[in-house]
Amino acid sequence: MHVCTPNDSHAPITIAALEAGAHVMSEKPMAKKAADARAMLAASKKAKKKLSIGYQSRFRSDTQYLKTMIENGELGEIYMAKGHAVRRRAVPTWGVFLDEEKQGGGPLIDIGTHALDLTLWLMNNYEVDSVSGSVFRKLADRENSANAWGPWDPKTYTVEDSAFGFIKMKSGATIFLESSWALNTREPSEANCTLYGTEGGADFKGGLYINGEKHSRLYDTKIDTSAGGVAFYEGASEKPHEVEAEMWIKAILEDTDPVVTGEQALVVSEVLEAIYESAATGKTITF
Repeated sequence: MHVCTPNDSHAPITIAALEAGAHVMSEKPMAKKAADARAMLAASKKAKKKLSIGYQSRFRSDTQYLKTMIENGELGEIYMAKGHAVRRRAVPTWGVFLDEEKQGGGPLIDIGTHALDLTLWLMNNYEVDSVSGSVFRKLADRENSANAWGPWDPKTYTVEDSAFGFIKMKSGATIFLESSWALNTREPSEANCTLYGTEGGADFKGGLYINGEKHSRLYDTKIDTSAGGVAFYEGASEKPHEVEAEMWIKAILEDTDPVVTGEQALVVSEVLEAIYESAATGKTITF
Protein backbone atom coordinates (compact mmCIF):
# COMPACT_ATOMS: atom_id res chain seq x y z
CA MET A 1 0.00 0.00 0.00
CA HIS A 2 1.12 3.55 -0.75
CA VAL A 3 0.15 6.52 1.44
CA CYS A 4 0.21 9.80 -0.51
CA THR A 5 -1.83 12.10 1.73
CA PRO A 6 -1.04 15.27 3.76
CA ASN A 7 1.47 14.77 6.55
CA ASP A 8 -1.04 14.75 9.41
CA SER A 9 -2.72 11.60 8.08
CA HIS A 10 0.39 9.50 7.32
CA ALA A 11 0.41 7.85 10.73
CA PRO A 12 -3.24 6.80 11.16
CA ILE A 13 -3.55 5.46 7.61
CA THR A 14 -0.20 3.65 7.77
CA ILE A 15 -0.90 2.09 11.15
CA ALA A 16 -4.35 0.91 10.05
CA ALA A 17 -2.89 -0.61 6.88
CA LEU A 18 -0.11 -2.39 8.77
CA GLU A 19 -2.58 -3.79 11.26
CA ALA A 20 -4.70 -5.02 8.34
CA GLY A 21 -1.72 -6.98 7.03
CA ALA A 22 -0.33 -4.69 4.32
CA HIS A 23 3.24 -3.60 3.65
CA VAL A 24 3.32 0.21 3.50
CA MET A 25 5.33 2.86 1.70
CA SER A 26 4.39 6.34 2.90
CA GLU A 27 5.24 9.64 1.33
CA LYS A 28 7.86 11.77 3.05
CA PRO A 29 8.20 12.89 5.75
CA MET A 30 7.42 9.83 7.85
CA ALA A 31 4.86 11.79 9.90
CA LYS A 32 3.90 15.25 11.07
CA LYS A 33 5.21 14.51 14.58
CA ALA A 34 8.06 12.28 15.73
CA ALA A 35 5.75 10.53 18.18
CA ASP A 36 3.53 9.50 15.27
CA ALA A 37 6.57 8.23 13.39
CA ARG A 38 7.55 6.11 16.38
CA ALA A 39 4.02 4.69 16.51
CA MET A 40 4.27 3.78 12.81
CA LEU A 41 7.54 1.93 13.37
CA ALA A 42 6.13 0.11 16.39
CA ALA A 43 3.06 -0.95 14.39
CA SER A 44 5.31 -2.27 11.62
CA LYS A 45 7.31 -4.40 14.02
CA LYS A 46 4.21 -5.69 15.79
CA ALA A 47 2.50 -6.64 12.52
CA LYS A 48 5.78 -7.97 11.07
CA LYS A 49 5.17 -5.97 7.91
CA LYS A 50 7.54 -3.81 5.91
CA LEU A 51 7.51 -0.01 6.22
CA SER A 52 9.34 2.41 3.95
CA ILE A 53 9.27 6.15 3.29
CA GLY A 54 9.46 7.89 -0.10
CA TYR A 55 12.95 9.37 -0.23
CA GLN A 56 13.58 8.99 -3.95
CA SER A 57 16.79 11.05 -4.01
CA ARG A 58 18.62 7.95 -2.78
CA PHE A 59 17.81 6.26 -6.09
CA ARG A 60 19.43 8.81 -8.42
CA SER A 61 22.36 7.50 -10.43
CA ASP A 62 24.72 10.14 -9.00
CA THR A 63 23.84 9.43 -5.38
CA GLN A 64 24.05 5.67 -5.93
CA TYR A 65 27.51 6.11 -7.44
CA LEU A 66 28.66 8.30 -4.57
CA LYS A 67 27.28 5.83 -2.02
CA THR A 68 29.45 3.10 -3.56
CA MET A 69 32.52 5.36 -3.44
CA ILE A 70 31.89 6.12 0.23
CA GLU A 71 31.39 2.45 1.12
CA ASN A 72 34.73 1.75 -0.58
CA GLY A 73 36.37 4.30 1.73
CA GLU A 74 37.28 6.77 -0.99
CA LEU A 75 36.19 9.81 1.04
CA GLY A 76 37.59 8.47 4.30
CA GLU A 77 35.87 9.58 7.49
CA ILE A 78 33.10 12.08 6.70
CA TYR A 79 33.17 14.48 9.64
CA MET A 80 31.35 17.49 8.18
CA ALA A 81 28.40 17.81 5.80
CA LYS A 82 25.90 20.33 4.52
CA GLY A 83 22.38 19.42 3.43
CA HIS A 84 20.94 21.74 0.78
CA ALA A 85 17.23 22.35 0.16
CA VAL A 86 17.14 25.97 -0.98
CA ARG A 87 14.96 27.61 -3.60
CA ARG A 88 15.22 31.25 -4.58
CA ARG A 89 11.48 31.70 -5.17
CA ALA A 90 9.52 28.48 -5.55
CA VAL A 91 6.79 28.40 -2.93
CA PRO A 92 4.22 25.64 -3.68
CA THR A 93 0.87 27.43 -3.86
CA TRP A 94 -1.39 24.40 -4.39
CA GLY A 95 -2.75 21.74 -2.07
CA VAL A 96 -1.95 22.03 1.64
CA PHE A 97 1.77 22.85 1.48
CA LEU A 98 1.23 26.20 3.21
CA ASP A 99 -1.08 24.77 5.89
CA GLU A 100 0.77 24.28 9.19
CA GLU A 101 -2.07 22.25 10.68
CA LYS A 102 -2.02 19.69 7.86
CA GLN A 103 1.71 19.62 7.16
CA GLY A 104 3.40 20.48 10.44
CA GLY A 105 5.77 22.92 8.79
CA GLY A 106 7.00 24.45 5.55
CA PRO A 107 10.20 23.99 3.54
CA LEU A 108 12.01 22.22 6.38
CA ILE A 109 9.52 19.35 6.55
CA ASP A 110 8.80 19.45 2.80
CA ILE A 111 12.18 19.62 1.03
CA GLY A 112 14.62 19.83 3.94
CA THR A 113 13.58 16.28 4.78
CA HIS A 114 15.01 15.05 1.45
CA ALA A 115 18.35 16.79 1.97
CA LEU A 116 18.68 15.50 5.52
CA ASP A 117 17.78 11.93 4.58
CA LEU A 118 20.31 11.97 1.74
CA THR A 119 23.06 13.36 3.97
CA LEU A 120 22.53 10.89 6.82
CA TRP A 121 22.31 7.97 4.39
CA LEU A 122 25.50 8.86 2.53
CA MET A 123 27.32 9.36 5.84
CA ASN A 124 25.73 6.15 7.21
CA ASN A 125 25.47 7.93 10.53
CA TYR A 126 22.19 8.05 12.47
CA GLU A 127 23.50 8.57 16.00
CA VAL A 128 22.44 12.14 16.81
CA ASP A 129 23.79 13.94 19.87
CA SER A 130 22.21 17.40 19.69
CA VAL A 131 20.29 19.77 17.41
CA SER A 132 20.07 23.56 17.26
CA GLY A 133 17.76 25.36 14.88
CA SER A 134 16.55 28.69 13.57
CA VAL A 135 13.25 29.22 11.76
CA PHE A 136 12.34 32.36 9.82
CA ARG A 137 9.26 33.94 8.31
CA LYS A 138 10.71 36.96 6.53
CA LEU A 139 9.17 36.91 3.03
CA ALA A 140 5.88 35.03 3.48
CA ASP A 141 3.82 38.13 4.36
CA ARG A 142 4.69 39.99 1.16
CA GLU A 143 1.94 40.51 -1.40
CA ASN A 144 2.46 39.76 -5.11
CA SER A 145 5.98 38.42 -4.63
CA ALA A 146 7.76 36.87 -7.59
CA ASN A 147 7.31 33.10 -7.47
CA ALA A 148 7.70 30.16 -9.83
CA TRP A 149 4.07 29.11 -9.28
CA GLY A 150 2.52 32.56 -9.07
CA PRO A 151 2.11 34.83 -6.04
CA TRP A 152 1.12 33.23 -2.76
CA ASP A 153 -1.60 34.41 -0.41
CA PRO A 154 -0.05 35.59 2.88
CA LYS A 155 -3.33 34.85 4.67
CA THR A 156 -3.10 31.12 3.93
CA TYR A 157 0.71 30.95 4.23
CA THR A 158 0.90 29.69 7.83
CA VAL A 159 4.35 28.05 7.80
CA GLU A 160 7.95 29.27 7.76
CA ASP A 161 9.72 30.36 4.57
CA SER A 162 13.20 29.29 5.78
CA ALA A 163 14.66 27.01 8.43
CA PHE A 164 18.22 26.06 9.32
CA GLY A 165 19.67 23.43 11.62
CA PHE A 166 23.01 22.51 13.13
CA ILE A 167 23.22 18.81 13.97
CA LYS A 168 26.00 17.27 16.04
CA MET A 169 26.44 13.52 15.87
CA LYS A 170 27.65 11.32 18.71
CA SER A 171 30.78 10.59 16.65
CA GLY A 172 31.62 14.31 16.68
CA ALA A 173 30.64 14.78 13.04
CA THR A 174 28.53 17.84 12.26
CA ILE A 175 25.82 18.62 9.71
CA PHE A 176 24.45 22.00 8.65
CA LEU A 177 20.99 21.79 7.08
CA GLU A 178 19.56 24.68 5.06
CA SER A 179 16.00 24.75 3.73
CA SER A 180 13.94 27.49 2.12
CA TRP A 181 11.19 28.02 -0.41
CA ALA A 182 12.03 31.71 -0.78
CA LEU A 183 15.50 33.04 -0.09
CA ASN A 184 17.47 35.90 -1.62
CA THR A 185 20.30 33.80 -3.00
CA ARG A 186 22.08 33.23 -6.30
CA GLU A 187 22.86 29.61 -5.42
CA PRO A 188 19.66 27.55 -5.12
CA SER A 189 20.27 23.84 -4.52
CA GLU A 190 17.73 21.17 -3.65
CA ALA A 191 17.86 17.53 -2.54
CA ASN A 192 21.64 17.73 -2.46
CA CYS A 193 24.47 17.75 0.02
CA THR A 194 28.15 18.54 0.34
CA LEU A 195 30.40 16.06 2.12
CA TYR A 196 33.81 16.65 3.67
CA GLY A 197 35.95 13.60 4.41
CA THR A 198 39.52 12.91 5.48
CA GLU A 199 40.42 11.48 2.06
CA GLY A 200 38.18 13.56 -0.19
CA GLY A 201 35.05 15.63 -0.57
CA ALA A 202 31.96 15.51 -2.76
CA ASP A 203 29.27 17.88 -3.96
CA PHE A 204 26.53 18.07 -6.60
CA LYS A 205 27.14 21.59 -7.90
CA GLY A 206 26.64 21.21 -11.65
CA GLY A 207 26.97 17.45 -11.44
CA LEU A 208 28.71 15.03 -9.10
CA TYR A 209 32.18 16.32 -8.26
CA ILE A 210 34.84 14.64 -6.17
CA ASN A 211 37.78 16.61 -4.80
CA GLY A 212 40.89 15.65 -2.91
CA GLU A 213 44.66 15.37 -2.99
CA LYS A 214 46.90 12.96 -4.91
CA HIS A 215 50.65 12.98 -5.40
CA SER A 216 50.94 16.29 -3.48
CA ARG A 217 48.48 17.98 -5.85
CA LEU A 218 44.85 18.97 -5.42
CA TYR A 219 42.30 17.59 -7.87
CA ASP A 220 38.64 18.05 -8.83
CA THR A 221 36.89 15.38 -10.88
CA LYS A 222 33.42 15.46 -12.41
CA ILE A 223 31.87 12.00 -12.43
CA ASP A 224 29.73 10.96 -15.40
CA THR A 225 27.06 8.64 -13.98
CA SER A 226 25.05 8.34 -17.20
CA ALA A 227 24.63 5.05 -19.03
CA GLY A 228 26.07 6.53 -22.21
CA GLY A 229 29.66 6.96 -23.31
CA VAL A 230 29.01 7.21 -27.04
CA ALA A 231 28.66 10.63 -28.65
CA PHE A 232 25.36 9.85 -30.41
CA TYR A 233 23.87 7.60 -27.70
CA GLU A 234 22.90 8.77 -24.23
CA GLY A 235 22.06 5.29 -22.98
CA ALA A 236 19.04 3.99 -21.15
CA SER A 237 17.99 5.84 -18.03
CA GLU A 238 15.46 5.34 -15.28
CA LYS A 239 13.77 7.97 -13.17
CA PRO A 240 14.54 7.82 -9.43
CA HIS A 241 10.91 7.26 -8.44
CA GLU A 242 10.68 4.34 -10.88
CA VAL A 243 13.79 2.72 -9.40
CA GLU A 244 12.37 3.36 -5.93
CA ALA A 245 9.15 1.53 -6.85
CA GLU A 246 11.07 -1.39 -8.35
CA MET A 247 13.26 -1.76 -5.27
CA TRP A 248 10.23 -1.57 -2.95
CA ILE A 249 8.46 -4.36 -4.84
CA LYS A 250 11.67 -6.41 -4.88
CA ALA A 251 12.01 -6.06 -1.10
CA ILE A 252 8.49 -7.42 -0.67
CA LEU A 253 8.89 -10.30 -3.13
CA GLU A 254 12.30 -11.33 -1.81
CA ASP A 255 11.50 -10.56 1.85
CA THR A 256 14.46 -8.21 2.34
CA ASP A 257 14.78 -4.86 4.08
CA PRO A 258 13.66 -1.87 1.98
CA VAL A 259 16.34 0.62 0.93
CA VAL A 260 14.72 3.25 3.17
CA THR A 261 13.97 1.71 6.55
CA GLY A 262 11.54 2.97 9.14
CA GLU A 263 14.36 3.31 11.67
CA GLN A 264 16.29 5.64 9.35
CA ALA A 265 13.24 7.73 8.47
CA LEU A 266 12.37 8.08 12.15
CA VAL A 267 15.72 9.76 12.84
CA VAL A 268 14.99 12.26 10.07
CA SER A 269 11.62 13.11 11.63
CA GLU A 270 13.17 13.43 15.08
CA VAL A 271 15.81 15.86 13.82
CA LEU A 272 13.30 17.98 11.91
CA GLU A 273 11.10 18.23 14.99
CA ALA A 274 14.14 19.14 17.10
CA ILE A 275 15.00 22.01 14.74
CA TYR A 276 11.49 23.42 15.13
CA GLU A 277 11.62 22.92 18.91
CA SER A 278 15.04 24.52 19.22
CA ALA A 279 13.89 27.54 17.21
CA ALA A 280 10.77 27.91 19.37
CA THR A 281 12.58 27.56 22.72
CA GLY A 282 15.96 29.05 21.91
CA LYS A 283 17.60 25.95 23.36
CA THR A 284 19.77 23.16 21.99
CA ILE A 285 17.85 19.88 21.92
CA THR A 286 19.85 16.96 23.28
CA PHE A 287 19.02 13.44 22.12
